[in-house]
Amino acid sequence: MTAKEKVASLRTEMKKNNIDAFIVYSADPHMGEYLPAEWQERTWLSGFTGSAGFVVITSDKAGLWTDGRYFTQGPKELKGSGIDLFKDGVEGTPQYIDWIISETSEDATVAVNGLATSHANWVALDKKLTKNKRNLKDLPLLNSVWNERPAPSTNPVFVQPMERAGQPVTEKIAAIREKMKSEGASTHVISSLDDVAWTLNLRGSDVKCNPVFLGYILLTMDECFLFVDTHKLDEEAQGLMKKVGVELKSYENFFNHLATLKKETILIAPNSNQSVFEAVKKENTILEKPVPGHLMKAIKNETEQKGFEKVMVRDGVAMVKFLHWLTHTVGKEELDEYNIGKKLHGFRAEGKNFIGPSFDSIVGYKGNGAIIHYSAKAEGSSKVTNESSILVDSGGQYLEGTTDITRTFPLGEVSEEFKKDATTVLQGLIQLSLAKFPKGTAGVQLDALARMPLWKEGKDFNHGTGHGVGSFLNVHEGPQSIRKDLNPVELQAGMVLSNEPGYYVEGKYGIRHENLILINTWKKTEWNTFYEFETLTLCPFFKSIIEKAMLSQEEIDWVNTYHQMVGDKLTPHLEGEVKEWFKGLVSPL
Repeated sequence: MTAKEKVASLRTEMKKNNIDAFIVYSADPHMGEYLPAEWQERTWLSGFTGSAGFVVITSDKAGLWTDGRYFTQGPKELKGSGIDLFKDGVEGTPQYIDWIISETSEDATVAVNGLATSHANWVALDKKLTKNKRNLKDLPLLNSVWNERPAPSTNPVFVQPMERAGQPVTEKIAAIREKMKSEGASTHVISSLDDVAWTLNLRGSDVKCNPVFLGYILLTMDECFLFVDTHKLDEEAQGLMKKVGVELKSYENFFNHLATLKKETILIAPNSNQSVFEAVKKENTILEKPVPGHLMKAIKNETEQKGFEKVMVRDGVAMVKFLHWLTHTVGKEELDEYNIGKKLHGFRAEGKNFIGPSFDSIVGYKGNGAIIHYSAKAEGSSKVTNESSILVDSGGQYLEGTTDITRTFPLGEVSEEFKKDATTVLQGLIQLSLAKFPKGTAGVQLDALARMPLWKEGKDFNHGTGHGVGSFLNVHEGPQSIRKDLNPVELQAGMVLSNEPGYYVEGKYGIRHENLILINTWKKTEWNTFYEFETLTLCPFFKSIIEKAMLSQEEIDWVNTYHQMVGDKLTPHLEGEVKEWFKGLVSPL
């Protein structure tokens, strides 16, 4: 079926059930950004493949709300679907609940799938709809429409051993229980997949590019239950769970077990699915608080930090070999964006303990580089020749850590305008890299450092500057971030984030430079403890698109020092023609 036909089928079900509007969030029961195949409901319905965005269907209208990363991609993928694009965050775009109210009459019923709706979204919906005399209902209508929904993964669940995890399960659970105790909680539900995996030192592959598995943890002061497809745990994983006192229960039995809880004070994250709240709200007290382990996971221990350092060398070697191959092959062989991404995957696969990509590679040639989360398909991928520029954003999952890197570089002649923009974006990356900041600083307070060079030109970019990165876990990890949005989470030593300012000219080119950075303690003074960033990513920038005259001496010194470090760490692992070419890339400006 086409997207238009799928929407028509959904409307038929809506009419049968007296539903006036139906919301399809981009979510699964664990509220992850990247979803198992069987939970990609919004993508199945609309054809829109972005990682963020949701669809609202009424009897005669349909809209998709998404953020600035997808303003170029959205119209292309929604073409012919009958679904209009609403640009979230842009002046004049209606808030989706207001739009629903304007498109429905009093006593109308709005439905969602409670399993794929966060409690926070449910509360906001219910409050506003009730105020405007509309009703909210939990009704998974797509179950009646999506007849060929994929079966859940049966991939194995395996141990992340101590030599890579750096902290035993017993210590993690003890630390979480201490936090529960301080909050007055007797029971805690952990539903986000990366938190489940981190807490129990387990990994899986139920979600593409993310080494996680479907599971819930129910933790009390005396017991710990893991609700999972128990057949998926390999022998070592089952042994570890038995050793640390974690009782295995069927994934399908989770909600039945919740229904047995009485007179408990249950700590649940506000972004857990609404069905969890419904299952326990009658005879228990609910504490809506962030998952304690979420922040613990974000602060990497010494073993995890060393793991990042190891994989950055492997990833840097792969990137250098790839960059050499592409710049020396383009124009001589027929290439396209999709196959270039496959070639990069091949170079990474040569590295020790490489498991797979950390996300689908973004290879955007010319104007496609301006599509912020562009993903080239096997069919219809743009041909790449030796002219203009290309943006390559990619990453790898290694047993010791996760990588994420973007480089924008020329494949032929580029305009002076492009060089100026590329240099301005690089200045933003450098200024954030050089930051020194006191304890208590949140990412929103540093975001302007990366944007200021662009702002001085009256320019900007429609995405965050930095996101947390997992240790052989999700490439997008919270709770910390560096972006315009008001996120009060303080930056702390041990956190790993991306540093990725960009600039995009629709139809012409996209520019993004990205390194991963680690927060270290810089110094302690009479005023405070101060932090600084250590750059982890090892890969040169192309000096041919850097306008040296635009850089301050401090910025020139940063580039030269960075390239010196990259050269020192990668040169021993390169040889022959690639090595000689690489030496030129990392020579001083």
